[in-house]
Amino acid sequence: MVNLKIAIQKSGRLHDQSMALLRECGISIDNGGDQLIARSSNFPLEVLFLRNSDIPQYVDDGVADVAIIGSNTELECPTNIVRMLDLGFSRCRLSIAVPRETEFAGLSWLAGKRIATSYPNSLRGFLAENGITAEVHVISGSVEIAPGIGIADAVCDLVSSGSTLIKNGLREVHTVFKSEAVLVANPSLDFEKRAVLDRLIFRVRAALAAKNNKYILLNAPRERVGEICALIPGIKSPTILPLGEPGWVSLHSVVNEDRFWEVIDSLRTAGAEGILVVPIEKMIT
Repeated sequence: MVNLKIAIQKSGRLHDQSMALLRECGISIDNGGDQLIARSSNFPLEVLFLRNSDIPQYVDDGVADVAIIGSNTELECPTNIVRMLDLGFSRCRLSIAVPRETEFAGLSWLAGKRIATSYPNSLRGFLAENGITAEVHVISGSVEIAPGIGIADAVCDLVSSGSTLIKNGLREVHTVFKSEAVLVANPSLDFEKRAVLDRLIFRVRAALAAKNNKYILLNAPRERVGEICALIPGIKSPTILPLGEPGWVSLHSVVNEDRFWEVIDSLRTAGAEGILVVPIEKMIT
């Protein structure tokens, strides 16, 4: 079978999380010696480790078939590539930040100002959408130091925790857009490569679903089953099993990570006892 070529950032947080995702999908990659190309021993996949900003064009040109990149890179480097799946990790945001002491009254403050950024296309599009004329000062790295050395009045940069801005005397004043890792593909893949991509997406979906959900088991009075089932619908509906003690049942279901503690609190209020929470290794739906 033909190998699918996937491009991944060669270093950094996105690289680490992308490789972790492939491992969770049961795909073994031998990257001994940190070579720039590695192959899977148990899946028709070849990994190209590339500079992040170059990846969209490589996929568009067909050098790579698919890639894991940040959606910020996808937007900054417009090509004909197609987004296949949002992956939910490496979340950050592209934001406007100004010196801490600046009296920022709104986006109109940016008019006529110098804004330093490594994302000029995204920034220019944002300024145009808001009818703002400003000077875009392109910097390839360490954007946050620009106001401190006097070459910009504000910055437009990726923000995760915001600690780097704080260290450089800046504060975040407006989010341009939110970003996360995405799986993108060349739209012209042949039948064989598309079949491999479909298999990869199936595995990725299963791994992501497992990560975003918890399996719970609980005991409950039989007369409270209706109320409790309304709280934990599960994939279709909870599994209900009778217990040896009369009047009691055991319920098994799946709860989304985002609502987990909210649901647990509600279950306890509804009379659930002996709640067990189990991580899910894979989730096939």
